[in-house]
Amino acid sequence: MFSLSRTDLLALAIFAAVVASMPIWLSPFGAAYPGLMQKFAIYAIFAIGFNILFGLTGYLSFGHAAFLGIGSYTTVWSFKLLTMDILPAMVLAVIVTGVFALVIGYFSLRRSGIYFSILTLAFAQMCYSLAYSVLTPITNGETGLLLARNDPRILDAAFGAGTGGEGLPVPTLLGFTLGGWGGFYVCAALLILTFYLSQKVFASPFGMALRGIKSNQTRMNYTGFNTKPYTLAAFVISGMVAGLAGALLSVTDPLAGAERMRWTESGNVVLMTILGGTGTLFGPVIGAWLIKYFENIFSAINVNMLREFLSFLPDGLEGPLVTILSKFTGEGWHLTLGLLFVTIVIFLPGGLVEGVRRLVRRIRAGRSNGAAQVMSTQPAE
Repeated sequence: MFSLSRTDLLALAIFAAVVASMPIWLSPFGAAYPGLMQKFAIYAIFAIGFNILFGLTGYLSFGHAAFLGIGSYTTVWSFKLLTMDILPAMVLAVIVTGVFALVIGYFSLRRSGIYFSILTLAFAQMCYSLAYSVLTPITNGETGLLLARNDPRILDAAFGAGTGGEGLPVPTLLGFTLGGWGGFYVCAALLILTFYLSQKVFASPFGMALRGIKSNQTRMNYTGFNTKPYTLAAFVISGMVAGLAGALLSVTDPLAGAERMRWTESGNVVLMTILGGTGTLFGPVIGAWLIKYFENIFSAINVNMLREFLSFLPDGLEGPLVTILSKFTGEGWHLTLGLLFVTIVIFLPGGLVEGVRRLVRRIRAGRSNGAAQVMSTQPAE
């Protein structure tokens, strides 16, 4: 059950090494600080979960932000009512999100194509409206759900854990306080575990059935294969992984707000998956890291930084170039991201991972042709 092929084991080992060494190789890019690396790991988990649905079945959901928000709210309520330990909070977040995904998926999967996408968007907007204005006793509306010192925390009170201190309590793992780096490595470990889950799904007969549904669901139905349980299972698994990502958002920053359910969050995970490579293992992770880097680092580049970077150019060239580049950085970083996305869709429709695969195939083909030409020019003995 837990075995993987040699190729998958090698891919998992490489992925784990890359994730564990993020503080090292992200340092030259100015992104090696815990808060941002936590976001890299969390949104990579979110994208991996979305890819299980979209990449394998072809069902495009515009409502996955609802599960992100539900996971966040469940986690904070677990912190308020039960304990500051993150394990019960994450388990509850995954279970509650799975129940919501089962209900939403049951109704949404009655349709396919654009109608399915619209239904998921409608459910997500309903959840956002409920969290923002209707269910304010549960969600605290636009202010967001926050921790308080007088929260009951039944389990902590029963065992005398986390009752001291003057400030607000902080999340813990088996009694150990999670700081910035501790929070990152918890997120990193769960990212590696989620990647392993994705590998198992992709390589399993269940994953093969999902690929068949994506290829031609009508033909599979005509052969007597009932596709509905498979698509619903994929939807629930995808929603539960999104709930885990939402739980981690509240673990690293103990609050939950309705903004995590906005349609823009659903759009972001779609962009992440398509940008990196739909239906690939590494693609969603790369897409998530790229978009979060643009959002947090590239958007911080201002005119003064551009002038300092281009100071080696003549004055007549530096000024116009700074003016042009300033439109694509800072507040205009979305323009750069949009151009990148358009370029990927037009020239690399399979995403960045597929583009790298094509390049490797061309290099290998060029080497093979070169070797064949050398062999053909050698005189026969």
